[in-house]
Amino acid sequence: MFLNIRDVTLFFGENQVLAIDDISINEGELVTLLGPSGCGKSTLLRCITGLEQPKTGSILLDGQEIQAIPTKDRNIGFVFQNYALFPTMSVFDNVAFGLKIKKMKSEEINEKVFKILNLVNMTEHADKNVQLLSGGQKQRVALARSLVTEPKVLLLDEPLSALDARIRKQLQQDIRKIQQELKMTMIFVTHDQEEAMRISDRIFVLEAGRVSQVSTPEVLYQKPDNAFVAEFIGNYNKFDWLELAAYTDHFSGNGNRFVYYLRPELIQLETIEKAIKIPVTLEETINLGNIQRYVFHSDTGKKIIVDRLNNEYLQLSGDNLYINQEDIIQIPLAYSS
Repeated sequence: MFLNIRDVTLFFGENQVLAIDDISINEGELVTLLGPSGCGKSTLLRCITGLEQPKTGSILLDGQEIQAIPTKDRNIGFVFQNYALFPTMSVFDNVAFGLKIKKMKSEEINEKVFKILNLVNMTEHADKNVQLLSGGQKQRVALARSLVTEPKVLLLDEPLSALDARIRKQLQQDIRKIQQELKMTMIFVTHDQEEAMRISDRIFVLEAGRVSQVSTPEVLYQKPDNAFVAEFIGNYNKFDWLELAAYTDHFSGNGNRFVYYLRPELIQLETIEKAIKIPVTLEETINLGNIQRYVFHSDTGKKIIVDRLNNEYLQLSGDNLYINQEDIIQIPLAYSS
């Protein structure tokens, strides 16, 4: 593996904030650390850069132990949420700063800087003071400044969280395109599941300083390993065994050892053969842009949500919902929240 983090622990006082058994990342891979605030995502990045020193464990980059190497010598790029640009400098000078520190020749600096500025679509702004730029443009400059020094791995700590939705989605696409073009190893931190799904080769879901699951976006959504992941990724309907036992005896043999999850887009509104049938009453319809959400209550008082694309006109003529048994995700209760 190109980057391997093994048996890493970190404490702030008596509070353990990291307990990483193993994170292994391939060269040229874009992975995302996903999880709620306070789960250890940014702290783990700081350990990789050397800004925090783990109590135990090893961090290997390209086969080399890097814990004892000073931050400036680790050849790791870092893109911050707040840009961290030099406010009195131009776009060009901000991007060129790291190359000047390395005492490169002016001709080489010019070539490298304009190559990277072209990659992030900022060439025409090269002579502008960075204070005159929009938030999205500033983040492009911050990205260019980190890329121009050709780091072995680039860390991005929630770099898009301060931007509006339209610019954020465009930069998500741009970062992914740049990463693939340069074949660069990137670690992206976010608490936004949609963002993680959009850009990642693999996602590491963190919970309380530990890796709860690592999978591709598709597997993570369709086959969560535990209740934390099932409830953190996407929307869901959650059932206990008694709630399902009212409509089917298929899960009765499990008793109360499992909790059950069902994605709202998998529930059917029309009759299907051999399905679990749940009598319901429609309580509310919510327009979520591209999604139309239907909120039902079962005859036992259970709230059930159903999602459909907003371009589908649905005639809700029935008063039942239909569920395929194979669409229900079973999670052992001991690991549920």
